[in-house]
Amino acid sequence: MARHTITLIPGDGVGPEVSAAARRVIDATGVDIDWEVHDAGLGVMEQYGDPLPAHVLESIRRNKVAIKGPLTTPIGKGIRSVNVALRRELDLFALIRPCKSYPGVRSRYQDVDLVVIRENTEDLYAGIEFAEGDPATLELIADIERLGGRKIRPDSGISIKPASIFGTQRVFRFGFQWAIDNARHKVTAVHKANIMKYTEGLWLRVAEEVSREFPQIEFDDRIVDNMAMQLVQNPQLYDVMVMPNLFGDILSDLCAGLTGGLGLAPGANIGDEVAVFEATHGSAPKYAGQNKANPMAMMLSGMLMLRHIGEGDAGDRLEQAIARVIAEGRNVTYDMKPDRDDPTAVGTSQVADAVVEALGTTG
Repeated sequence: MARHTITLIPGDGVGPEVSAAARRVIDATGVDIDWEVHDAGLGVMEQYGDPLPAHVLESIRRNKVAIKGPLTTPIGKGIRSVNVALRRELDLFALIRPCKSYPGVRSRYQDVDLVVIRENTEDLYAGIEFAEGDPATLELIADIERLGGRKIRPDSGISIKPASIFGTQRVFRFGFQWAIDNARHKVTAVHKANIMKYTEGLWLRVAEEVSREFPQIEFDDRIVDNMAMQLVQNPQLYDVMVMPNLFGDILSDLCAGLTGGLGLAPGANIGDEVAVFEATHGSAPKYAGQNKANPMAMMLSGMLMLRHIGEGDAGDRLEQAIARVIAEGRNVTYDMKPDRDDPTAVGTSQVADAVVEALGTTG
């Protein structure tokens, strides 16, 4: 059996609790993992002066695979978001967010099985911003007026939206290949090309070109506002959706809402060399240390990780065990009970106990 060395970042807030639960159930699959544990986020600011110390990045680069709990973005001038910094530093250009219905989850929808693939490095989230009133901003406004003939009010802040052929090609090639590797049948490009003709128009044009490289996968496109409506009306029509950074952030939360909320929403940030897996939800510091947080998003992120490292059977067994615990409805956290005040709700570690027990009878 292959031994895997994986970086584990417990996170802050409820992160250490959901990370511990996920580690237990991943270990219970029998896969041989050597965990290299490193802290990041608020807790290390005082020690290292940086929420993402260099040795943490070095560990991820060395091991090629990491899983992390939620991290709080410190509030303060010049303090960077660890989540954004990780994606940028490691060039994790594709963010995969599956949204799948599991029997037993309270939702207005059943039989939803969607995957959002979000371009992670460009668009309005590239961080190219100019503050209102700064000399550089006023200079930029003057240049835009001179070069484009468009007036912008001088008291404006400016964000730049880059969309490159390179970035668009690689995320769509990734999306089509992911669809093939995971036995999916359709890829939908989501865009606003009718309004932003030179950025979103480029995105759609390149998507259409890349789709011709993958004739075995059906391809279509949707304007983002129409996509939002159609996801609410009939999500079963869609499969894999590839979208720019901002739209991907918004619509992946919408899709999570179709299938039970962020407590069941895993994520995978993928680059050419490195992959970092994470729960989609935040750090919820008010629940820290209370053994209340739902660990299933983190566990399902572990499922994605197992499949990524070639342990597909273990990933499948873990998903089946989680699905069994959800369907039984006994050993679940308060947010998954019909009444959030249900006294039979269990804690984070008890959910892990139940999944470990279910793994013993799966596969």
